[in-house]
Amino acid sequence: MSLLEVRDATLRFGGVTALDRVSFDVRSGEVFAVVGPNGAGKSTLFNLISRFHDPDAGELRFEGRSLLAHAAEDIAGLGIARTFQNIELFERSTVLENLLVGRHIHRRASILAQILFLPAVRREEIRHRGAVERVIDLLELQPHREKTIAGLPYGVRKVVELGRALAVEPKLVLLDEPASGLSHEEVVSMRFWIDDIRRLGVTVLMVEHHMGLVSAVSDRVLALADGRAVALGTPGEVQSHPAVVEAYLGADETGAGRAA
Repeated sequence: MSLLEVRDATLRFGGVTALDRVSFDVRSGEVFAVVGPNGAGKSTLFNLISRFHDPDAGELRFEGRSLLAHAAEDIAGLGIARTFQNIELFERSTVLENLLVGRHIHRRASILAQILFLPAVRREEIRHRGAVERVIDLLELQPHREKTIAGLPYGVRKVVELGRALAVEPKLVLLDEPASGLSHEEVVSMRFWIDDIRRLGVTVLMVEHHMGLVSAVSDRVLALADGRAVALGTPGEVQSHPAVVEAYLGADETGAGRAA
């Protein structure tokens, strides 16, 4: 069953076509990766799904309903969470506080009830804390729970951002280059966490340059080049596809072409 459907997605910026009639489905429960050299349109695709941009043509559907009828602020409420290539966390807040931000869509108490901290608010807060603690346990963030983000290493920040996305309790999580900037050991940990996320029943759509991670965790891979889909299949099928090899030959500065 398809959780996300993208049909003929097209987006232009002036005279530049960032996405050109891109189509694919993401099935419920799978890990689906989007790869391609810099400028291929990967982040633009994520921005379309996140509703940061409107397509010039095409259709996006989530659970059979059009995403185009929703604004960016509605996306989390639909069950879609996202991480970013450039980490977006509250630097002066703790890990716990950042993860609790991911619970905002589940808060039901009125502003007045929260100010008065009524019993219903206290019960709701206990539920939110419990959900966040489960994420902390999953991602082994216990040693950092009360630390501020500004004092954490880059690799831990990446994990915290992943944790905040999971705190939303999404049906679909968009991971924008989860391995970027990580050490080999951290990439290995990320691999196991993505496997754990899938076992929780969360569907994963990720953009990634690290072909080792893509091969290890992905069920299917879509390759983009110059805004167009050039291959779709298993990691092995896509990496050996002639159009993919050709596209990566001009991407030496990323190292991704050599990895492919």
